[in-house]
Amino acid sequence: MTERTAALIDDVPATAVPSAGRFPPPVSVRGLPAGLVRTARPRQWVKNVLVLAAPLAAGRLLSAHAVLQLAVVFVLFTGCSAAVYLINDARDADADRAHPVKCRRPVACGQVPVPVAYATGGALAVLAPAAAGVLCNPDTAGLLAGYVVMQLAYCVWLKHMLVVDLVIVTTGFLMRAMAGGLALGIDLSRWFLITSGFGALFMVAAKRYSELVLMSRLAERATAAAPAAPTVGPQPDATAPAAPAPPEDSEGSEVGASRALLGAYTTGYLRFVWQLAAGGAVLAYCLWSMETGASPNGWLPWRQLSMIPFILSVLRYAVFADAGSAGAPEDVVLRDRALVVIALAWVVLYVLAAVNR
Repeated sequence: MTERTAALIDDVPATAVPSAGRFPPPVSVRGLPAGLVRTARPRQWVKNVLVLAAPLAAGRLLSAHAVLQLAVVFVLFTGCSAAVYLINDARDADADRAHPVKCRRPVACGQVPVPVAYATGGALAVLAPAAAGVLCNPDTAGLLAGYVVMQLAYCVWLKHMLVVDLVIVTTGFLMRAMAGGLALGIDLSRWFLITSGFGALFMVAAKRYSELVLMSRLAERATAAAPAAPTVGPQPDATAPAAPAPPEDSEGSEVGASRALLGAYTTGYLRFVWQLAAGGAVLAYCLWSMETGASPNGWLPWRQLSMIPFILSVLRYAVFADAGSAGAPEDVVLRDRALVVIALAWVVLYVLAAVNR
């Protein structure tokens, strides 16, 4: 998920929504650090764990130097994503104040002043790539700088371009997967890039599909709850209970109010994209495993056996995608126990394949 996309799943407390024209009062300066952290979307930091992907694929996670270097890359990538969030929220502050849910964001409600958000985001956008050049290497610094530029361009105008919006979000995930490899000087194979790219597109398209399904359901619910046109004859009892309206603090309200481009897609098209991407990811991983594990070492062909949990994980995630409940990928991955067990089985088999090379 790009950073703008991740903003769709913001941490909003399930409390009463302020009435029109009323917004939460500004918080004192002592709450500024907490507001900055909240604007950085801590729940989304789990996506930056993808920096481990390339070193794991190359079997380079067994040294203290590699672990330390990857920790640095994780922190720097988190700083870059926080920079995008801060600048984006500062840019959208006026619009967010008019929204019943987004008005609770720290920048919109005054907890983080707009100039402070711009200054902090700009500083992180410059310092994180610069630190990568010093602590890692020029390739990593260039990737982080390109990531920041791409995400800011997305926030300004690329998010309004059909299909390009999917490509940008997918590229953000792919750049995360590449960052760890570049930091450790690992040659990224074509199979790794193809598998990672299709896997990222699978999750992004499934997320968009789920958002569109949710938006359609909310629209249908709102239509059903709308008062009927006046008719001639006896009027209904005024004391009868009204049909329930969709909760204002739901994720769907966030989606429907913030993604004008989403309505330009159709569920059929997005379903086609995530199914195509799922098939591409599975095919690429199987070819990769068969090619690199053609001469098995150790007791069993561990690399080829890792195809089983990989395919199962795609099939399991597709259940949520097909049901339209994959709008928050990090929640699906971390909260579904079966998916967690399958992922751990894949990690064990892959580590065994790396150790027995």
